[in-house]
Order: sequence, then C-alpha cells, then structure tokens
Amino acid sequence: MQTKIPAGKLASEAGKEADRILRSCVHCGFCTATCPTYQLLGDELDGPRGRIYLIKEMLESGSASEKTREHLDRCLTCRSCESTCPSGVEYAHLLDIGRELCEAGTERPMVERIQRKAMTAILPNRTRFSLLLKGAGLFRPLLPQGLKALLPAVSRTKLDWPPRRHKRTVLMIEGCVQPVLDAGIDRAAAIVLDQAGISLQRTGIAQCCGALEHHLNASEAALERMRSNIDHWWADIEAGVEGIVSTASACALQLKEYGYLLRNDPAYAEKAKQISALAADISELVAGQDLPAANGGGEKIAFHASCTLQHGQKLSGVVETILEKSGFELVPVKGGHLCCGAAGTYTLLQPEIGEALRANKIESLEAGRPTRIATANIGCMKHIESASEIPVVHWIELLAELYEKPQTDRG
Repeated sequence: MQTKIPAGKLASEAGKEADRILRSCVHCGFCTATCPTYQLLGDELDGPRGRIYLIKEMLESGSASEKTREHLDRCLTCRSCESTCPSGVEYAHLLDIGRELCEAGTERPMVERIQRKAMTAILPNRTRFSLLLKGAGLFRPLLPQGLKALLPAVSRTKLDWPPRRHKRTVLMIEGCVQPVLDAGIDRAAAIVLDQAGISLQRTGIAQCCGALEHHLNASEAALERMRSNIDHWWADIEAGVEGIVSTASACALQLKEYGYLLRNDPAYAEKAKQISALAADISELVAGQDLPAANGGGEKIAFHASCTLQHGQKLSGVVETILEKSGFELVPVKGGHLCCGAAGTYTLLQPEIGEALRANKIESLEAGRPTRIATANIGCMKHIESASEIPVVHWIELLAELYEKPQTDRG
C-alpha cells in the first residue's frame, strides 16, 4: 500500500512504524472474512481493511475524527485478521498508533472519559478491584437480574498451594483481576507443574501486567507499569528463574510484547526484551513437560480458544492436544476462531456488540452438548459464564482435578 504521510509525521517513531506497517498491506481483504465485527455489522469500516484505511487517512491528513475513533473503538483487537493475513500485516501495532492519534486529536464525551478513568484507576489494582466488588456485592439482592449477571463474585483467595520444593522454578504473574475473580486457577497451575517437578514462585505484587491501560489508550501509564513490573521481577530473573508464566493468555501475550513496546526506552529496552524471551503461557510450559498419566474419563469438553491464545500468541491446538492426551473428549466448536466478545474491557465499553458475539459463541460451544466449557483466559471465562447454563472453567483446572484424585481413580 502506498502512503503519503507528511515528512514531519514520518520523523516520529510512531509515524515511521505506521508507515512500515501500512506498506506491508496489499489491500486483499482476506482479513474481513475472519473479523468478528465485520461479520456482525457488515460495515467495511468495522473490518481491518477499512480501519487500516481510516488510520492511513488520519496520518496523511493530520486530523482525527469522531467517526474514525468510533470505528477503531469497535475493534476487539482479537488479531484474527493477523492469523488470516497472507502479508503478515502487524495490524494490532498499527491499531495502537491509530488509537493514540484519535485519543489525542478528538475529545470523548464526558461520560466516556469518566468511565475510562475509573477503569484505569480501579481495575489494574487488585486491592481496589476487590474492594469494589465486595462493596457492589452488598447491593446484589437489589439489582435487576441483568445487572446481577454482570457482577462477578469475589473468589476465595486463601488456598493451599503445593510447597516450593523443586530446583526448577518459574515466576508466576498473578496479575490484577484474576486472583480476585478466581484464585483457584493459579493454584491449579501450581498443582500441575508440581507434578512435573516445577515450583511456582509468586511475585508478591498485586498489579496489572499493563494490558488494561495499554488497550484503553493510557499509553504512558501502561509503559510506566511495565517498567515498575520489570523492576519488581528483576531480582528473581537474575536469581535464575526458568521462565515467567501466566495462566491468563491475555497477560502472557502482553508480557511477550514488553520487548516491542519498550524497544525505544534506553533504560529498559534490553530488560524488556529479556522479559519477553522468558514469558510463556501456561499451555506452552505444560506441553513441554513429562507429566504423570491422568485420565479424564472421556468427559466431553467444549474448548474456547481465547483470541490472545490462538491469534496473539499463535498457540492454536496446544491446549486441545494436552486435554485430549489427558483423556478428555473435545466436542467440535463451529467458528472457533471468532472472539467471544469479552476482549478485556470491551464488553463494558461496547456491551451490545460484546453480548451479540457472546450469544453466537455460546450457541457454538453448547451445540456439542459438553458437560463443561473450558477456556484459557479469565475474561472469556467470566464473560461466557455470565450467560451460559453449562459450567465454565479454565482448562488447567481440568488437569489439576485429575492429579488431586486418589491414585486408584486416575486410570
């Protein structure tokens, strides 16, 4: 794709990067076939190709519009288009640039500004988020049924973990939201890895990986949080932890992006690059281990591969293989490449689209009559759970259950 970005804009790092990415696009349109919002809304501007043109026009003209911001806001950042693109267009990185320009060049309505500020102030901080949920829970009986479904319960946080007893150690990034909503997920990972001779070491800090602020266009706050995380983790990295693992696929993807996002920071570029090299989704770590035999007894499971797992990290099929080897039967899921509509804070900011995508996803997941639905990310898990009658779990919990059974029951 040819570009005519003004020389002044091209002199900036964002301008150079946008120009590089734009020139890799051949305008073929393959991406529209797998874009959830294009399929749902049928508008070219609500698909990757249309959004790319909007960003190109904004860079060339030097002006942003509310219309452009609206179409960019509707993007789930699911990266399904990147999985489809034959030219390897780094759409998500281009979208980040476009959103930053829109944020700087337009003024959001006051309600939106307040909503986003509240999210960036509360959600990345585990303590604040927990207090918010506990406070809101007091009014649960008074809420309409629709709002009750949107209000998740606070998880039990004091759970028994396996003792740290192995030489092999990985650093567990617990994050902000997941320990509050379901503390059992990380415990399940600790149980499974203990079976492989690996101990999980918790970081001891209750804050976000930076993904939430990053996707809400609070770029400087996101970068500062990443730097803070690196400072907190660095002693453990120097002590020789084998890797940095997350059970939330969205967080694992964000960690793998540290090197890219901090590439121009002279004080943190090399450290961030090392963080990304050590980062792994729990599925990658489990897949490479020689685990004791376990038998799921042929239980029928519908697996929802989160977008950050299959499109962001390119780990399609990894979890499915683990579950099948462990004796679970995976039922077919039509449109498995499509987003469930959670997408971080998307379901709060774009509820109508998020709910429509969730309805489609649940229909596909329940079609095979599974006993449980499994996924790889807390956001997807809670989003689907709020509207499905079938229990929803993190896939690592399925494995942990098998290892917690008495030896005679494992099969």
